Amino acid sequence: MKILLAVDGSAYTKKMLAYLATHEEWLAPTNSFTLLTVQAQLPAHARRVVGKEATDTWYREESEKVLGPATNFLMRHGINPKTVSKVGHAGETICKVAESGKFDMVVMGSHGHGVFGNLVMGSVATQVLAHSKVPVLMVR
Repeated sequence: MKILLAVDGSAYTKKMLAYLATHEEWLAPTNSFTLLTVQAQLPAHARRVVGKEATDTWYREESEKVLGPATNFLMRHGINPKTVSKVGHAGETICKVAESGKFDMVVMGSHGHGVFGNLVMGSVATQVLAHSKVPVLMVR
């Protein structure tokens, strides 16, 4: 199974990774894993002021802060994941990567705000559940 792990470095990402580690059936050698992190795009005026090189460096460093620990965790459990970092709206980007990459499943952590919280604040998890054409496993 080709599995996309959407990670943001939060405690919810850590719970999701711990869930996978405690369920050996997910870590089967027949499964392949790709870690995806999405950085929000900096405002246009900030990008103009600091320039493309500094902006790209910032995106790369922020992505590594998320992908590095998640990669290390999975490698300790015998999984050598691929990594992908993107810039954009997280929910939309996760869905696009899942579909274009022909993933069998998306796995991600959820903050668990509940229905009212999602209506007021919005939620990446809610966006992915609403728009993904790929099955989604939400870990809370």
